[in-house]
Amino acid sequence: MLTEKELSKIKELFGTPCKVAIIMHKSPDGDAVGSSLAVKHYLEKSGHTVSVLSPNGYPEFLKWMPGNKSVIDFEKTPAPANQAILKADIIIFLDFNSLKRIGDLDKAVNKSKAFRLVIDHHPQPEDFADIAFHNAKGSSTAELVYDFITLLGDNKKIHKDIANCLYAGIMTDTGSFRFASTTAHTHDVVADLIRHGAEPVKVHRFIDDNNRDIRLRLLGYGVMEKMKILPEFATGFITLTQSELKRFDYKEGDTEGLVNEPISVKGIVFSALFTELPDGEGIKISFRSKDTFDVNQFARKHFNGGGHMNAAGGKSDMSMDETIIEFLTLLSQYKKELNPKS
Repeated sequence: MLTEKELSKIKELFGTPCKVAIIMHKSPDGDAVGSSLAVKHYLEKSGHTVSVLSPNGYPEFLKWMPGNKSVIDFEKTPAPANQAILKADIIIFLDFNSLKRIGDLDKAVNKSKAFRLVIDHHPQPEDFADIAFHNAKGSSTAELVYDFITLLGDNKKIHKDIANCLYAGIMTDTGSFRFASTTAHTHDVVADLIRHGAEPVKVHRFIDDNNRDIRLRLLGYGVMEKMKILPEFATGFITLTQSELKRFDYKEGDTEGLVNEPISVKGIVFSALFTELPDGEGIKISFRSKDTFDVNQFARKHFNGGGHMNAAGGKSDMSMDETIIEFLTLLSQYKKELNPKS
């Protein structure tokens, strides 16, 4: 985690007010947004000037979080985002382990002379920071942010806004505490966040009960019309083209959770969601698995991606049809691993 020397350095850096830029990954999820806003509130409470940057937009159901309105969307307003990075004394990277995950924001980062700190839980991190607070066994980056604040001796500085942001990050990244990454420590952290003011019912309602009706129709269409189940490979997958997304007035985040539907089928251990990107940019892919099938390695090896053992993502530059043909060919290679009884 952190050596005594690293911990001492961090305390020294944060000992006097400074300018901090917090950067989350492209297409940020609940863990990225919740972690980033929690760190913002924590540092501002200590007198620091903080800018939170996102490479692009994120779903409406995450925009209730305290501090959301201050987030700078690089895709919409690149100049203020670049300026915040170049003026920063410290850059904190949250919930990613490669600068490839921040798109064109990396150009300003590479010019910056700021001290770099990473807080992240993804495996196989790249070495691009001065100090990394990293634990691949952590349920979420939000859990690590809680550990980080506590390690600095500042647990008492956690207030309701920080607690709600961290709870949202942990809850979303653990699939509401159902994924294997959820540990006794995760529940201990959540219990303490509730003591500090986190409101689980409120958070769940904002995230889970905040749908447009047409989003539910898109999810229903994905399951009813587009889901394919391949029992011989213990695999299921869903494809969505741009024309189909437009039919259902697609907004960022509308397909969140859809990749989990095939894997909820009895006997299925591997699922994928293939989503066509606009303007011929290729196919975005989400992977999920059960037990020991490692989708992180699968995504890294075959689809220029990565993530966690049971949850990962990737991308294909081929057409949808070509991507599915490639995927089905790969399944044949992994048949024994996916379905040992076949």
